Amino acid sequence: MAIHKILIVDDSPTERYYLTDILVKNGFSVSTAENGEDALLKIRADRPELILMDVVMPGANGFQVTRSIARDPELSAVPVIICSSKNQETDRIWGMRQGAQDYLVKPVDPEQLLARIAALGA
Repeated sequence: MAIHKILIVDDSPTERYYLTDILVKNGFSVSTAENGEDALLKIRADRPELILMDVVMPGANGFQVTRSIARDPELSAVPVIICSSKNQETDRIWGMRQGAQDYLVKPVDPEQLLARIAALGA
């Protein structure tokens, strides 16, 4: 299933703009959320086909929100790619254990991001 609708979850306006710019220029429909709570509401309302999730945010962190998505039968089919400045291997492993399909370290490389999205949509 080709991916078109992507939700970006990040508390940084700069990061949301950066990722949105990459995705919109490549034909994706993008919505954004500033925190985990907002993300869960938008996921239920709008059903994105992919979620790009930051980790360090106020309130629920990206690991917690990813776990909530993975454990919810209504939402678990939506893939999550964690995009985080946390670049330790233990962070990547923990993110994958929470239910993420992939883990990218910021600053996210545009070509790498697009390749990962294409692989998920294949």
